[in-house]
Amino acid sequence: MLDAAVQALFIVLQPGHLAYLLVGVGVGLAVGVLPGLGGIVGMALLLPLTFTMDATAGLAMLIGVAAVITTSDTFVSVLMGVPGSAGSQATVVDGYAMAQKGEGARALSAAFLASMFGGIIGALALCLSLPVARGMVLSFASPELLMMSVMGLCMIGVLSGNAPLKGILAASLGLFLGTWGASNITAEYRYSFEMDYLFDGIPLVVLSLGLYAIPEFLDVLSRGGSIARKGLSVGSGWGEGARDVRRNWPLVVRHSLVGVGVGIVPGLGASIVDWLNYGLLVRTARDKSKFGSGDVRGVIAPESANNAKEGGALIPTLLFGVPGSAGMALLLSAMVVQGIQPGPRMLTDNLQLIFALVWSLAIGNVVGTAVCFALSRPISRLALVPFSLLFPVVFTLIIVGAYQSTRHFGDLLALVACGMLGWLMKRFGFPRAPLLIGFILSALVERNLWITLNRYGWDWLSRPGVLVIGVLTLLFLGYGLRAALRREKSA
Repeated sequence: MLDAAVQALFIVLQPGHLAYLLVGVGVGLAVGVLPGLGGIVGMALLLPLTFTMDATAGLAMLIGVAAVITTSDTFVSVLMGVPGSAGSQATVVDGYAMAQKGEGARALSAAFLASMFGGIIGALALCLSLPVARGMVLSFASPELLMMSVMGLCMIGVLSGNAPLKGILAASLGLFLGTWGASNITAEYRYSFEMDYLFDGIPLVVLSLGLYAIPEFLDVLSRGGSIARKGLSVGSGWGEGARDVRRNWPLVVRHSLVGVGVGIVPGLGASIVDWLNYGLLVRTARDKSKFGSGDVRGVIAPESANNAKEGGALIPTLLFGVPGSAGMALLLSAMVVQGIQPGPRMLTDNLQLIFALVWSLAIGNVVGTAVCFALSRPISRLALVPFSLLFPVVFTLIIVGAYQSTRHFGDLLALVACGMLGWLMKRFGFPRAPLLIGFILSALVERNLWITLNRYGWDWLSRPGVLVIGVLTLLFLGYGLRAALRREKSA
């Protein structure tokens, strides 16, 4: 493994590969400043470019986006009191309070460094998990991989949002939409409605941009004005924020490890990582008097965790082919297009690629942090620009990105349809991540089900690994439904 790690580092440091990684970091930083969009939009915009690129360079570019989104979204969270993404909501509580007291620079400095170390710890966790997971993962056959996909879909559906039944319905709809077009098992076309455009199914880029980008842009435009309605000066205290991170180093490590654990579980991710860590911090802290009024620990803990979760989310994505988040689902699809099959064979056939992604994640976090420090003042002003000026540029990028899928006029019509679907799901409280992940896992589930039934018949249901995964799936479903009933009663 050491040889593969060293070779991967030399590949990533080649000028061409490093340039693509920096492009991903730049896009991630730009999108992160726009509240609500998140890394999924940035990754969806770059996804078509990766189809014709070298696999390592293309995946490194996508990793660059994921690595820095939760770093750059700190600007609006701290200075404007607006969550930059789902994973930075808890940062607003103490970060914005610090900015109001003139300590915005201190909060930003602590957040940037905590995010960087959290991202590095997440990459290290992915690296250290390989020897431990190698024996277990290589023993998995198609029945176990099928059950892992089912468990991932159930967990994503139940744990995404406050309505588990809506999440399961969204995941089921994603599975259904993934069956449109040519079958990857039999020579037949399904749900093509005699339209040439649907013979290859709905393009993933079109679906992801429609689900996420269009609804968010409509919300910002309907609100009017700038991205953030109010803002504060950066203030002073850059050095003090760095000293805060040094003094609270055990806090950084602890909450980074919690973030890795949350990332490993499909469906959790950004939806709870910030509040989970903030709640853990408050419960375990000796001095609770300053929380909510500008305690720097309330910035360090969630920022350490939300970057570390990306390393954790890569573990099920690479080793089991089950994406740990919506962003990892796009990474998974890029790998499939490149002819790389995520799962147990990654540890034997593409070990060097895994280490390349580890290095890309670590380098992306370091570079993104350095850029945030260097360009803090101009970036903070970007959030005060009227969105009506930014919208034509960003919307043009979305149109071009969608059209690049198949270069068919149907791409634009499908973008509108998927945008309407995304807006309706957001309007009525349906989580969108389960749909996207179900869509991507559809082909994997169908293929493993076909192989399993033809090779094992119905005896596969009695395999020990299948039984263990099935019991865990039922436990997660029961927990999610029980928690939902409790919330409904309390409401």
